[in-house]
Amino acid sequence: MRPTTSGTFRVLDDPHGEWLLVDRETTETIAATGGDLDSGTLIEATVEWDDGDARLVEFEVLAGTRIHFVRDVTDLFEVARELCRDARMQGAGTLGRTTYSTDGEPNGAVYVFAEQSGARDVWDELRTGAIPLEPLIDRLGDFAPEPYEVFVLDPTEEPFVVVYLVPEPDSMLANTVRDTYLR
Repeated sequence: MRPTTSGTFRVLDDPHGEWLLVDRETTETIAATGGDLDSGTLIEATVEWDDGDARLVEFEVLAGTRIHFVRDVTDLFEVARELCRDARMQGAGTLGRTTYSTDGEPNGAVYVFAEQSGARDVWDELRTGAIPLEPLIDRLGDFAPEPYEVFVLDPTEEPFVVVYLVPEPDSMLANTVRDTYLR
């Protein structure tokens, strides 16, 4: 009998394999193969090990959230630039703000994380689950159910990583952000 584990996982792309599964409860990660999934998908899954290699043997998609990781972003949107400026002035490592549509309705949330000079790569830590995105995604869940569209942007002109969470993945906002930054 091969060892297995089951749980609820957020799926991220693994640069060394197929998937990086982030356990929602413990935030521990498992590099695994198998399954046709997108980065950001929330799944209930069973993982099986064979000679040290993990493989998804069964899973159920709970939410089709998509997470996009983009390096070298230029022309950062205004709210993100303002938040970076505010974080610099306050000496804050992390700040967040709600965004609003032209009708004044909340339509997303932006967070900025200060890069750590030489010691850490915050964008990479978010991409690999070392800094979990779940707390931010959970906050959005207080206002709207998944699926969401999440953009993790590493701008060239700012010493911050920007995380933009959009609760409606088929909205004009999500389409605009995708068209602007996913080239």
